[in-house]
Amino acid sequence: MTIVIGFEGSANKIGIGIIKDGEVLSNPRRTYITPPGQGFMPGDTARHHRGVILTVLKEALEEAGIQPADIDCVAYTKGPGMGAPLVTVAIVARTVAQLWGKPLLGVNHCIGHIEMGRLITKANNPTVLYVSGGNTQVIAYSERRYRIFGETIDIAVGNCLDRFARVIKISNDPSPGYNIEQMAKKGKRYVELPYTVKGMDVSFSGILSYIEEAANKMLSADQCTPEDLCFSLQETVFAMLVEITERAMAHCGSQEVLIVGGVGCNLRLQEMMGVMCQERGAKLFATDERFCIDNGAMIAQAGWEMFRSGQVTQLEDSWITQRYRTDEVEVTWRD
Repeated sequence: MTIVIGFEGSANKIGIGIIKDGEVLSNPRRTYITPPGQGFMPGDTARHHRGVILTVLKEALEEAGIQPADIDCVAYTKGPGMGAPLVTVAIVARTVAQLWGKPLLGVNHCIGHIEMGRLITKANNPTVLYVSGGNTQVIAYSERRYRIFGETIDIAVGNCLDRFARVIKISNDPSPGYNIEQMAKKGKRYVELPYTVKGMDVSFSGILSYIEEAANKMLSADQCTPEDLCFSLQETVFAMLVEITERAMAHCGSQEVLIVGGVGCNLRLQEMMGVMCQERGAKLFATDERFCIDNGAMIAQAGWEMFRSGQVTQLEDSWITQRYRTDEVEVTWRD
């Protein structure tokens, strides 16, 4: 029996989760929400995390019904992510590991998402579409690495959606992406937007620049509604993601797709990917907002896999890395 506690705080979510041999014992989380039209700054986000992290830790232990003595390993997000929030959480994880006398493990945030998705959905060896506010990658496992087959060459898809939400002052509560998704359901007119797929990679900066410039002009001229713009943006960027995912599946001979990351709980993205999978005779796996949005349990699960395969992080090596590639990690826990 192995119990791992995971600390996640790479962006505006602070989460602490506890995993015992594939079972999620607890997974409390808090979100730093800014006013409409504003993003979250690293310093402000770190202050938010510092203010609530001990409360969330207490909640995680109480909900799991365990004591610090029961824990075998303390895992934390090493990166990628925003510097100040990452440092805040890493310091707490390091302190807790020393106070409790437990080994420490630095976990790649992206691999946390993948391992959580594999655990919850029971997907065997899927092609992974990882989509969030800071990352957009198509990934497949091969020879002890999660290989990146395609990715964004500029901004992440979640960042594109969030910044569009700021342009037309969509609320950040509970998240801009969720509110865009709800508004898109009422959209009736498709506005043509730039569609940029370059081989296996995608680009979202051009579509964002175009819609930032066009949005207010089109809205003031009554050419479309905010709901039409939300619908059009979603349809365009999700079609780009489905295209590169399908191409990676064809290359790998894969019959499974797993969508992970915060944007992955968008039901329209799941629906579009599901149509593609159906046409290929493949199977789609996805999770809900409890596990696809940044959370502590995903770091605990990746930490559990790593710890069981003999990995630990020495205290002097327990720094953070803002740019930490998915394919930099040796996957010692898979065949």
